[in-house]
Amino acid sequence: MKPTNLTILVLYYSRHGATRKLAELVAQGIESVPGAEARLRTVPAVSTVAEAVAPDIPANGAPYVELADLRECAGLALGSPTRFGNMASSVKYFLDGTAADWINGTLSGKPAVVFTSTGSLHGGQESTLLTMMIPLLHHGMLVMGLPYSHPELMNTASGGSPYGASHWAGADGKKVLTEDERVLALALGKRLATAAVKLHGMQ
Repeated sequence: MKPTNLTILVLYYSRHGATRKLAELVAQGIESVPGAEARLRTVPAVSTVAEAVAPDIPANGAPYVELADLRECAGLALGSPTRFGNMASSVKYFLDGTAADWINGTLSGKPAVVFTSTGSLHGGQESTLLTMMIPLLHHGMLVMGLPYSHPELMNTASGGSPYGASHWAGADGKKVLTEDERVLALALGKRLATAAVKLHGMQ
């Protein structure tokens, strides 16, 4: 890591791996921008069983997010699978615990994007992306989507939205990302990092 690089937080929850793949592509897009570097983090699962305790370190994938990651980031990409047209409870639970950061303006003025995956093609991708934006707006973040200068938005027959990157993962969560989905996820990360770099006067 170069000391001058801006850290862009890619925070996600992924149960079957589809959202994680999107997160990794968003991170690649971030790291394609000089002066920016991605930090991948996840959140623990929320259980309906009161005695369930998540391990301190995930068995695989990114480490768990800490509130320090919010303070240290210059931008945020937030990702979640869809749960009935909304973000997963694990992501919401983490965000619900950021009241002190909201009061202190930790994220205020920082750019942000969102991404999601669904089991069905019309499984609430856009409503999930839009509702994920709401807490980020409350935090004072500069929320961005994808412009139609990306022709993939007009051509995609799978995931992809002006509100953010998305993926149709299939009922078993194993559908391979299409080329359009990959291009748009990379573009979202690049757009986020470019904005952060410009906001910091590095470009």
